[in-house]
Amino acid sequence: MSIQLNSAQFIVAAHKPSQWLPDQGSEIAFAGRSNSGKSSAINAITGRKGLAIASKTPGRTQQIVFFEVTPEIRLVDLPGYGYSKVPKQLRIHWSNVIEQYFETRECLRALVLMMDIRHPLKPLDQQLLDWCQKSALHSHILLTKSDKISKSKSLATMAAVKKDLANRDKLSIQTFSALSGLGVADARQRVIELLNQS
Repeated sequence: MSIQLNSAQFIVAAHKPSQWLPDQGSEIAFAGRSNSGKSSAINAITGRKGLAIASKTPGRTQQIVFFEVTPEIRLVDLPGYGYSKVPKQLRIHWSNVIEQYFETRECLRALVLMMDIRHPLKPLDQQLLDWCQKSALHSHILLTKSDKISKSKSLATMAAVKKDLANRDKLSIQTFSALSGLGVADARQRVIELLNQS
């Protein structure tokens, strides 16, 4: 199937599961810590500047945002996490909602997980990967902001992350920079491949 990600458009920002779109077709979810560059990555991969809007207050965008590529294909922007100033009660609530999303969403094909290459594999990143493993779900890691460090350090970090995650199934990793364009075409192709899988 030929998928044109640049046709993605905003459909709904859901505050609760009852507002999620019908569980049919194929979805790819995007997740990452606050300030991981998630919105920039989504915009770069889709080629749609301004499609995903970064919150001016980190950690405050507590909605699951659905973008439609076609009536049967969606990209899903999960709330940023890991920002310490968000009230504990809100963090717990959204942890439960996101876990419910991973456990019950049958149309979910994969997770694209953004991690700042300078601060990879924090505990909440590991938790998301654990949920993927539990659900036998593909995950693709983008080590974002790779333009911020040298190429040699970037490659060394990627090798270290791969080693740490060597025992996990259905996982792929790449370096990425929305600013320089590094890895954008590769990430776009990977998302299309994951959407096309049955």
